[in-house]
Amino acid sequence: MTDKRNRGGTDVHAGKAAATGGNDAIADWGRGMSFHEVRLPARLAFGSTGGVERRTEIVTLASGFERRSSPWALGRRRYLIGANLKSLADMAELTAFFEARRGQLYGFRFRDFADFSSCGPGGTPAATDQTLGIGDGVRTVFPLVKRYGDPGSGPGQAVERPITKPVAGSVRVAVGGTVLAGVGFTLDLTTGRLTLAVAPGPGSAVTAGFLFDTPVRFDADRLEVTLESFDAGRMAAIPLIEVRV
Repeated sequence: MTDKRNRGGTDVHAGKAAATGGNDAIADWGRGMSFHEVRLPARLAFGSTGGVERRTEIVTLASGFERRSSPWALGRRRYLIGANLKSLADMAELTAFFEARRGQLYGFRFRDFADFSSCGPGGTPAATDQTLGIGDGVRTVFPLVKRYGDPGSGPGQAVERPITKPVAGSVRVAVGGTVLAGVGFTLDLTTGRLTLAVAPGPGSAVTAGFLFDTPVRFDADRLEVTLESFDAGRMAAIPLIEVRV
């Protein structure tokens, strides 16, 4: 007997598993095909709250000392959006965006207005903002990263966050302090991988400045809207969570 319970459903991993025989390519496919390269309209996120989350495991020893460790090398961002929407038109637009992502199924770009630039708040990205690596005369690919840490912090103290969703037209690059023209590099906007036309010489620092989005997905498969008048309503806060891509 044929099981028809899931007919018409969508499984972003199962379809590829059938096509590839279930090999490791599924992971690469899932990272790309389960993400939509669209950004949530900024006005639908006004009034959002959120920030970075860490996971720390703490064991208190008999002596009273603590042993602390973390299974996460990087923090993970969480947000709440939609609670400030009052217009039925805005709610309808957010509902349409939610449906197009199939709820939690597909990721998308989100502008975190507290952290979306290689430089500090209110500044303009410069080609020397972030160090991507040091040339060796051979290497040409340098993924975008943003560092977080105390000023003057020693080795190992700063956190390097991979930037996988840079904003088109915002990236500035320098090699050894010399700003490159646009023809000197190419950038994959879906991965944040920067490829230089010419390998930097040994010891030459490769730096970049940029704007970026945070890759997220909805962290719920349900929206709740309350109609308060013919032209206005209220929407329950909708959670978003950062995804690795």
